[in-house]
Parts: sequence; C-alpha cells; structure tokens
Amino acid sequence: MFCPFCRHPDSRVIDSRTSDDGLSIRRRRQCPECGRRFSTTETASLNIVKRSGVVEPFSRDKIVAGVRKACQGRPVTDSDLAMLAQRVEETIRQTGASQVKANEVGLAILPPLRELDEVAYLRFASVYQAFDSLEDFEAAIARLRIEHGSRTERTERTEGDSGAGVTRPAES
Repeated sequence: MFCPFCRHPDSRVIDSRTSDDGLSIRRRRQCPECGRRFSTTETASLNIVKRSGVVEPFSRDKIVAGVRKACQGRPVTDSDLAMLAQRVEETIRQTGASQVKANEVGLAILPPLRELDEVAYLRFASVYQAFDSLEDFEAAIARLRIEHGSRTERTERTEGDSGAGVTRPAES
C-alpha cells in the first residue's frame, strides 16, 4: 500500500475494524517513512460476467435501476428498492464466488421482488425470462395464485362479536 503523502511503497496497519454491515474492513495505517496516518477500506471484490463475456464490478445501483422500471407506478419506495438490492448482494456473496454470471443476479432478484410486489415481479420476470406469449404470463400468474392460495388457506375467516369478519390462523 503506497503512502498517499510521500508515495513510500509500504505502510504499517495500526488498527482494523469491520464496517457496520460486515462487508468491508477499515484499516488505519501509518507510513514508516513520513510517519503520517491514513485510512483504507477493503472489500471483497464481486464481479459480474455479462452474456457478452464482459466483466464488470457488482453494483447495487444497477439492481435498483433495473428493478425500479418494473416497480414504476407501484407502491414501492426507494428504501424498499435499496433493501432489495442489499438482499440480492448478500445472496450472491453467500455463494463465495468472486465472479457471478449476470443470469444468476437476475435469479437472485426474483424471490425478494416477488415478496415486495407481485405485479413488479411479473413485469421483471416477463422481461428477464423473455415471456413470448400470453400463456407465459398465464403460467406465471397461476404459480402466483397457487402460492398465494396456499398462504390464504392457512387462515380462515370467522365472525367476531361485532359481526365483522376477523382473520385468525387456521387450526391444524
């Protein structure tokens, strides 16, 4: 590590701390030549291999930008998109690979987007999975209904004292 002040080719680590998110390490260094101190931040590199073979660094911003288009007009906040991008990055980093195919990133986006907004999920999936016909949409909607139906089967409507329906967990 070159000293940013005198360009000496070596430095000594004085202190190391992990960041709050645990994805990087902040190191406090001192130059043995000039004695000045400086900080560095180290992160594990994560690169995306595109279909064309081009390799580029992973970017949460690109995830947010891509998903934002699918969420246009939907009740999804910037904070929701930032959390989605963080979940996607965590999922990808858990693989332990330093290079990941762009296709795997798209697959990692689908589950959290489905939880966030089913309409946005369908929009994104239709482009990402290259839906060619109405049958592709119908099949995706049928899968959503099956999953949604299994969730609602776990609850049943019962009448309360006021006569209004109250949702309670179903008894097994």
